[in-house]
Amino acid sequence: MNKNPANFVPLTPISFLHRTADIYGQRQAVVYENRSYTWYESRDRCVRMASSLSNMGVQKGDTVAVFAFNTPEMFESHFSVPMSGAILNTINVRLDANTVAYILDDGNAKALIVDRELFDIASKALSVSSSQPTVILIDDEFADTKPEVNIDVINYETLISEGDPSFKWRSPEDEWQPLALNYTSGTTGKPKGVVYHHRGSYLMSMGTVIGWELPNHPVYLYSVPMFHCNGWGHAWTMAAVAGTVICLRAFSPEKVFDLIEEYSVTHFGGAPIMLNMLANAPKTIQKSFDREIRVMTAGAPPPAKVLESMMSLGFRIMHVYGLTETYGHILQAAPQTSWLEESPAKQAQLIARQGVRFPMTEDVSVIDQQTGLHVPPDGETIGEIVVKCNTCMMGYLNNPEATKEAFMDDWFHSGDLAVIHKDGYIQIKDRSKDIIISGGENISSVEIENVLYQHPAVGEAAVVAMPDELWGEVPCAFVELKPDQKTTENELISFCKDNMAKFKQPKQVIFGPLPKTATGKIQKHELRAIVQNNGDG
Repeated sequence: MNKNPANFVPLTPISFLHRTADIYGQRQAVVYENRSYTWYESRDRCVRMASSLSNMGVQKGDTVAVFAFNTPEMFESHFSVPMSGAILNTINVRLDANTVAYILDDGNAKALIVDRELFDIASKALSVSSSQPTVILIDDEFADTKPEVNIDVINYETLISEGDPSFKWRSPEDEWQPLALNYTSGTTGKPKGVVYHHRGSYLMSMGTVIGWELPNHPVYLYSVPMFHCNGWGHAWTMAAVAGTVICLRAFSPEKVFDLIEEYSVTHFGGAPIMLNMLANAPKTIQKSFDREIRVMTAGAPPPAKVLESMMSLGFRIMHVYGLTETYGHILQAAPQTSWLEESPAKQAQLIARQGVRFPMTEDVSVIDQQTGLHVPPDGETIGEIVVKCNTCMMGYLNNPEATKEAFMDDWFHSGDLAVIHKDGYIQIKDRSKDIIISGGENISSVEIENVLYQHPAVGEAAVVAMPDELWGEVPCAFVELKPDQKTTENELISFCKDNMAKFKQPKQVIFGPLPKTATGKIQKHELRAIVQNNGDG
């Protein structure tokens, strides 16, 4: 018995768009400021754009880069680009011109779709890039700035109008065919290009429907940047369940609360830093709701205090864990009925754990980095999170050595250090390079950060190892205070002393803004450099 076209069709998330447009074509698909499109209209626009890309010479295996905010054009690119046979490369809008140029060259971009507001950065990148892609301009009237366009470009809407609505889109010949190219943060070196395939993105969407218990027709606020793991894959997921996508061009607490109210939003996502901003927004901005609004958070270990604050506003939090290399989430803090018997603070602590296997994740473990043995479920023994799943990258583009290292011993190695609790739930303690070893004791920087977040004056916190003559290294805390809040180093150290073991408390607290990556993650390598330089001095 063999595969044939009747019993085997390559999986692709593009099929979700066609099913939903056929069945729910008149339902609202995308809303953005004064524009909205039905699912039928969205498909038509995507097919037309795919046609125009093909007419421009874009072929199977070519890369089309998109340098844009969360607008309908960015959403459409998740379908139109692969419909043309090309590979979608969404670029972080916070990157500098040199890094953008590196990504264009590394991915050998054939075309670049760019938002008008980002044109200056794009233009500088193109001036040093060797790839020289065709430039397609998104001229959004709601752009904050509109730089002068001084090179030849093609208007995005022109390509839509000129595209063939009957264009026969290209289904992948093989579900292992590349779908998307996403770059890591590159905090300690050049970003690495992570290659996704159609099969993985299809299965991630299905897993999200199950794991997040998505109904048909949710109203989803797209607050997750679509350049970040393709917005955790939610563009494809919302097509699968015929949802309505509310595009958020730029994040602000006031805008988020207003859109939730205006459109009766049922679901949205965001990194813990976004939730922190919502939880600490002025009372004049904050809104509480008498209906359940589901929030998915990922990107960094969320402080339990932040989760508790969000829950008090009526939001139901689903905490998930994943990496760029795994298409997004591979673990979830799947709630248990027994948790409802716990206090809100205890519930938040349980939800703050990274959790158990996400649907479509085949196997996850925590292993000792020295022995390769699985650690016991005692909540104490630290090891590295490793995973096997169909939502794991094909590999790093143009980097076979890094790919081989990542897949050592038939596991994907995350680099994240964690414990397994008695109930089987995994909890991250640190990145392997962030663990603090003081006098032979392993100290989790995340644990200290969680305690600091409980202090009413602390807005953000990060803890790194500081050289120490006696102990080898000790914890040093960097703290950014909430607006109009004051505290002292001694007060924070005393607060930690009252809430954790003495040997874990920070020996120094440094106040000021925290350096962040383009994806909003705190750059601990810069903080380590500060304490190292202070020690050398």
